[in-house]
Amino acid sequence: MGRIIAVTNQKGGVGKTTTAVNLAACLAASDRRVLLIDLDPQANATTGSGLDKTDLQNTTCEVLLGDAHAMDTIQPVDSGGYAIMPANPDLTAAEVRLMQEIGRELKLRQALEPVADMFDYVLIDCPPSINMLTLNALTAAHGVLIPIQCEYYALEGLSSLLETVRQIRNSVNPDIRIEGLLRTMFDPRNRLAKEVSAQLIKHFGDKVYTTIIPRNVRLAEAPSFGVSALEHDARSAGSRAYLELAAEIISHEAPAANMDVA
Repeated sequence: MGRIIAVTNQKGGVGKTTTAVNLAACLAASDRRVLLIDLDPQANATTGSGLDKTDLQNTTCEVLLGDAHAMDTIQPVDSGGYAIMPANPDLTAAEVRLMQEIGRELKLRQALEPVADMFDYVLIDCPPSINMLTLNALTAAHGVLIPIQCEYYALEGLSSLLETVRQIRNSVNPDIRIEGLLRTMFDPRNRLAKEVSAQLIKHFGDKVYTTIIPRNVRLAEAPSFGVSALEHDARSAGSRAYLELAAEIISHEAPAANMDVA
């Protein structure tokens, strides 16, 4: 079975979708079979992959509600070399309906069972909140990748997310672990950014990725073209950083011990 990684942080604007799309493209460029799942009603991963969110027959909404199979929903992203299970704003309604379903947090995991073996990595782009959609992602995932912007409020909410991961581990998904913390939109000239980065390393040690994602114009431009930064400008600092992240993740493919998220 492919490794399922939830890309999540309840704080918005930290580069979550940017990470999901660009990591998918860079893992694919490293000869890995990759599926990107858009689980955010904003559907930014969908549009950032070049799909029109207003012109989709099946989406993650239909998959979660049992109205479509995963295999019927997955589409190739030719420019990125990966596949995507796209989304649109209907996901908001799906979340409401799921609240009344038995086993509601298991819907995504069950839907992925027939297709997980087709991929080396399944990346789930989660909404910026701990809601039923995020809980579905955490219940399905083997690991959690947390993008963090090195600013004053970076650690705010992180303890809540880690506690949620602990509860998921103790209830429905004993195998989940923290995959890593990724420093994003990093400006080395900013003293506060360097101080927050040092705090992350002090508290989480080797769970902080060595790779740092810099502030980069090409990264910011790429979504408007519906492509990854690697396709937009492979020589940019942002593209090189996500290639380094992909290599770092691949280097950890051997089984690792669970992280204590206390």
